[in-house]
Amino acid sequence: MKNNIDIAELEKGKVHIVVEIIEYMANAIVSKTIIKKTTGNVTVSSFDAGEELDEKISPFDTYIQIIDGVAELSINDKKYKLKLGDGIIIPAHSKHHFNANEQFKMISTVIKSGYED
Repeated sequence: MKNNIDIAELEKGKVHIVVEIIEYMANAIVSKTIIKKTTGNVTVSSFDAGEELDEKISPFDTYIQIIDGVAELSINDKKYKLKLGDGIIIPAHSKHHFNANEQFKMISTVIKSGYED
């Protein structure tokens, strides 16, 4: 598995077709930063079929929206199948894991509020 991450923000004041911001790459997960601030970030990612993102825990809530394909997401060992247009909030401090049984693209939004509920 290859991970390609582009941390340069997208050009401001320019219209973007969100699903075209990032392409699929064979045997890889590719990520592109849309906005990155100390208060949070928005990232678009593409997963080639057969790829997976290692289990992790984030200290912040993360909103995921599928913009192409179908993703498998596990949150605290509960599995979800997310399709085009679906969104879900991964709660802070939850272990989560992505698996691509087929190609998919997603947008993830993290708000670092500085406090937690």
